Amino acid sequence: MSFSTKEYFIKETYKSIRRNGFMSFASISTVAVSLLVLGMFLLIFLNTNHLAQQLESQVQISVYMQDNATTQDNMTVEKAIKNMPGVQKVTFVPKDAALKKFKERLGDQQQLLDSLGKDNPFPNSFDVKVDSPEKIKKVSADIGKLPKVETAKFGQEVVEQLFQLTKILRFGGIILVIFLAMATLFIISNTIRLTVFARRKEVIIMRYVGATDWFIRWPFMLEGMTLGFFGAIVASIIINLTYGALLSRIHATLAFLPMLSATPLLYYVTAFMLVAGTGIGALGSFISLRKFLKV
Repeated sequence: MSFSTKEYFIKETYKSIRRNGFMSFASISTVAVSLLVLGMFLLIFLNTNHLAQQLESQVQISVYMQDNATTQDNMTVEKAIKNMPGVQKVTFVPKDAALKKFKERLGDQQQLLDSLGKDNPFPNSFDVKVDSPEKIKKVSADIGKLPKVETAKFGQEVVEQLFQLTKILRFGGIILVIFLAMATLFIISNTIRLTVFARRKEVIIMRYVGATDWFIRWPFMLEGMTLGFFGAIVASIIINLTYGALLSRIHATLAFLPMLSATPLLYYVTAFMLVAGTGIGALGSFISLRKFLKV
């Protein structure tokens, strides 16, 4: 492709956008709204996935030792647990520390323990974290077989329901992102098709005088890419401002809620939006032109 041909395509693209100002504005608005919905849901999906990861990382195994276990027994069990495949961290919790923590949870209701006197009903224990949630069941079973271990628990029913929920959220999120991307492509391609339809006579005449398919396509595809790019910029600006304001509000009222920080998340989302807008604009133009090139 020669320089003069490229220059011709660029000039034609600029003329077309300026000449069809209303349709260009409508196309940019459609791209912006479509990508805005897609981008917002993408942020929701990424934060939901982050929340699921946080919940999974907090799942741990509680290992309770027998009352007659000695200090040496505790050290032997701790060493054995650390050597197990998949174990990430082992924390020893003395019985006195467990009782103190329980009293702190009771708060003003600590008098409920007065009947115990100086007795401590809590055993020595270990908190065990694994590097993968899928390994927690096997590791728990292996720990339960160690000598002097009374029991190893991880809230199996609750944890399995949690894992099932996170799988549903992730799978459902991916499906919805794909669906929204397809819907965005459909909406944008049909909007661009209106622009192509308004210039169908020009396309047909060029086809009859011997212009190649790609010679006809390039100005329209460049136009679609330009409209998609500017629509993506509009959507990205709105998303950046909205997410930044929402993040500040959440940090002020719901500080405990784990949210992804704006940086570098919004950089990645903005880059995705620009690429998606430009690509969908080009693909929409390509799809819309097929009908008019069949002459």
